[in-house]
Amino acid sequence: MILRVKNISEIGGTVKAPPSKSYSHRAVILASLAKGTSKLYDMLYSEDTLASIRVCKALGAEINKKENYLEVIGTGGKLHNSSDAPIDLANSGTTLRLMTSVSALSDNEVTLTGDDSLKTRPMGLLMDALMPLGVESRSLNDNDKAPILIKPGYLGGETNIMGNVSSQFISSILISAPLSKSGVKLYVLPEFKSKPYVNMTLDIMRKFGVKTLKGYYLKHETCNQEFQNCRIDEFVVRKQEYQACGYTVEGDYSSASYLLALIAINGGRAKIKNLFMDSKQGDKYILDILQKMGATIIRGEDYVEISSEGNLKAIDVDLSNAPDLLITVAVLAAMAEGTTNITGVAHARVKETDRIDTTCRELEKLGCKLVEHEDGMSITGGVTSGVVDSHGDHRLAMAFSLIGLKHDIKITDGEVFDVSFPNFIEAMAELGFELELKNE
Repeated sequence: MILRVKNISEIGGTVKAPPSKSYSHRAVILASLAKGTSKLYDMLYSEDTLASIRVCKALGAEINKKENYLEVIGTGGKLHNSSDAPIDLANSGTTLRLMTSVSALSDNEVTLTGDDSLKTRPMGLLMDALMPLGVESRSLNDNDKAPILIKPGYLGGETNIMGNVSSQFISSILISAPLSKSGVKLYVLPEFKSKPYVNMTLDIMRKFGVKTLKGYYLKHETCNQEFQNCRIDEFVVRKQEYQACGYTVEGDYSSASYLLALIAINGGRAKIKNLFMDSKQGDKYILDILQKMGATIIRGEDYVEISSEGNLKAIDVDLSNAPDLLITVAVLAAMAEGTTNITGVAHARVKETDRIDTTCRELEKLGCKLVEHEDGMSITGGVTSGVVDSHGDHRLAMAFSLIGLKHDIKITDGEVFDVSFPNFIEAMAELGFELELKNE
């Protein structure tokens, strides 16, 4: 379907940010591993998070959607796969990565699979890191990608993993570690990207009763010659039990970036509720970015106010700790005056798509002048009307729709925003930016 602008009225107002996708995934997984009954408030029900709910139910958790919360009766860490059939995770890379480690806690084999896009995600680094912990897994197509068969057994012990590919590999091991037989000591080798996402994982693990010790070394025996005199991050997770709790999912800075960018590009004023000042989310960095580009930001305890004249200026920005902001920032750069240099996001090449490549190719269709780099791009402001393809990437569809504020644009396969922001059209309409999906 085609996503396009239907109408633009006075831009501005007040809207609530959608619940965090990252926290929603983690909440339902930890509640499913916990002992007792948890109540999860303000959960995000998107295509991706529904995949996590689906696999947790398949492994023994009892999950019921109530009027005001999601009820999760946990397994106490005793997982059992109820079917011999592969568990379909659709396009949720987060679910695949987090649940690969967790599935080893089952008392029988688990096979995780998904759609064609999910089957392109590299998983070899995680599977290799799990081997020293007694976790046996294999790619059924012998290509280090899904479908992945995970055998029962999680002894624990010591292992290491590179930190520059996916923070979700690290989170996956940390989440499963307390339920291993002997606990886990994990060394993250440099360069450690996307640390805030791991901090989010540790934050919610604490809420469910599990403590993790953190430290680092400037040199360690796990470090080979290439990494001598480097910082090695260490995580120690002793054997523990998750405890059920009541948990409220905070607003999502990644999704809110589109609401904030709407005001920054067009001009106007808005208040975005449910964004917490003390959030561990790395994508909170969008506030600093918009401020540097010329918008005015006011941070409240649980809200953000933004105002803008719509005259954005180019900046240099390192997105190594906030890769999910890449496409939003690229669109902001294309609508700004001057040349913006985006660096630090080589790991964005292994997301739903190679986000550096797809973002550059689609901006070029709109006449944007840019230079692609291995870890980012340089974008000179200026685009024209045109038709772009989402490549099945929810973030590309949402970010590129903002170009419709000033130019006619159509986005094919535009309905994919359902993956992370099901009420995207309704939320944008609350701020005066009306989009529509049409078959053309």
